[in-house]
Amino acid sequence: MTAELTTISAHRASYERRFQRVIDYVHENLDRELDLIQLAEIACMSPYHWHRIYQSFYGESLTATVKRLRLQRAAALLAKTEQPIEQVARACGYPNLQSFTRIFSSVYGMPPAKYRKQGSHVQFSASPTIRSSTMFTVVIKEIEALHLLGLPHQGDYMGIGQAFDQLQGIAASRQLFGPHSRSIGIYWDDPSLVEEAQLRSYACLVVSAEQQANQAKAPLQAYDIAAAKCAVLQCQGPYSDMHAAYEWLFGVWLPASGYEAADVAVYEEYLNDPRETSPLELRTDIYLTLRVD
Repeated sequence: MTAELTTISAHRASYERRFQRVIDYVHENLDRELDLIQLAEIACMSPYHWHRIYQSFYGESLTATVKRLRLQRAAALLAKTEQPIEQVARACGYPNLQSFTRIFSSVYGMPPAKYRKQGSHVQFSASPTIRSSTMFTVVIKEIEALHLLGLPHQGDYMGIGQAFDQLQGIAASRQLFGPHSRSIGIYWDDPSLVEEAQLRSYACLVVSAEQQANQAKAPLQAYDIAAAKCAVLQCQGPYSDMHAAYEWLFGVWLPASGYEAADVAVYEEYLNDPRETSPLELRTDIYLTLRVD
């Protein structure tokens, strides 16, 4: 590698590290007021220019990132817990319940209390009789092998967005986006058996074999998904629905399907971009690898 390429690579890595610090700080402080000047200091960049650089890396403004992450956290808390709505609002950086209700309603199409009772997650977690009679789309597919580059995440699966946000910046820095690009989340552990803090997952980008060979450098790790027969559950709606969707897939569909699950991690493919798509319009395919005798 020439001295010029070495310098470019080092400069790119510096940007990646600085934006990772910003992403980490934002995810860990969503319940606090986030000051753009302070974030510029964390990024060690000019307060005048850094926000423009951030937007070019991540495809959205920092303000839009914070709003998206806060509302994703709120939807997950509403779907998974019985926390009072005022407490949910505070945990997501909204000390004013009225403003939280207004902003949540504008994005999710209904106020928080109604979302908790009638949101799309409810259809998956309804009684067995209702779930069995509800038609969700599961397609059996032969999947080709995939080459991936990704970042590990440990902890609550809903927190994998932090790894995906970091991956977005690194992929933009290394010009990894192209015709092969697809966003994949790999989930190793069963949340009913493994403590939340120990759950393992990977935020991944599908790349070409050449890109994988050339770019599997820290912090990115290479991973391959083998060709297989898979049951694919097609979902539409907020990511907070995913836990209930898994319960339906394993508790209702699989026992009646005649198939057996292979001893392989489940993975998800995200078919549209949460930066550009309403949570109600997000499309996710859940891939369950099937045993072939």
